[in-house]
Amino acid sequence: MLVSPSGPTRPERLARGLELLAGWGLRPVLAPNAYARQGYLAGSDELRAADVNAAFADPEVRGIVCTRGGYGAQRMVDAIDMAAVRADPKVVVGFSDITALQFALWRGARLATVHGPGAAWLDTRLPEHSAESLRGALMTTEAVTVSRLATEETAPVVVPGVATGPLIGGNLCLIVSSLGTHDMPDLTGSILLIEDVGEQPYKVDRMLTQLRRTGVLAEVAGVAVGQFTNCADNWAVSVADVLADRLGDLGVPVLGGLPIGHGEGQLTVGVGTSATLDATAGTLTVSPAVA
Repeated sequence: MLVSPSGPTRPERLARGLELLAGWGLRPVLAPNAYARQGYLAGSDELRAADVNAAFADPEVRGIVCTRGGYGAQRMVDAIDMAAVRADPKVVVGFSDITALQFALWRGARLATVHGPGAAWLDTRLPEHSAESLRGALMTTEAVTVSRLATEETAPVVVPGVATGPLIGGNLCLIVSSLGTHDMPDLTGSILLIEDVGEQPYKVDRMLTQLRRTGVLAEVAGVAVGQFTNCADNWAVSVADVLADRLGDLGVPVLGGLPIGHGEGQLTVGVGTSATLDATAGTLTVSPAVA
């Protein structure tokens, strides 16, 4: 079932995603309010929560694909029927603002989810290997290995070493927005995944500094740095400079250059599953989120 927990979308934006899912032998079904619109939200909080709850309550629905991110998931997550989630766990795919939904599902049901593209698919950003990555995460039980790409802007951010632990995180803005809420995960022993889009380096600095000052980074086992897309400004400081400065002295392995996030060639990984970050070899290996 395709749901819109955050921002609104249009039928023409979903056409390619529907085609891909059907081509994999899946039967995509639109939630009743998938095309709802209320300003920058995909309908009211009640409608968006109702669609997510309907997807979990329907025994024929085996997977939930978010149409897009945008904004608004945090506004409706407290209305999710966690008893229904626990009674019939299903794979949930999304990223960006959907990090808030994934955190809520992890807190309320310990549900591992999938950090990957939504159904509002753009071939210009998501080539064939991105589609195959999503298909593999949804429809196989194989571990996923993502390798550092020297061409990614965050590639210079490396602290050698090896770490293991659950991969937790997603969009940096949503991680910071979750501080102080009951959905903020305990990051002790975890590999923290971070990515973002459209945030100037000083804003990335501010968010990472806030994470440091709250102490949530003190016990992480490692940091996996994905794509920080369109994050430049007019200062002679790059987002890679900021990431290296704010993460480099944590005393744990850090690996940038991972094609996970809002950039071209986005790859898909499970979150809430066990992972190994080998910053020396330049790889992140993640266990599947499906069984």
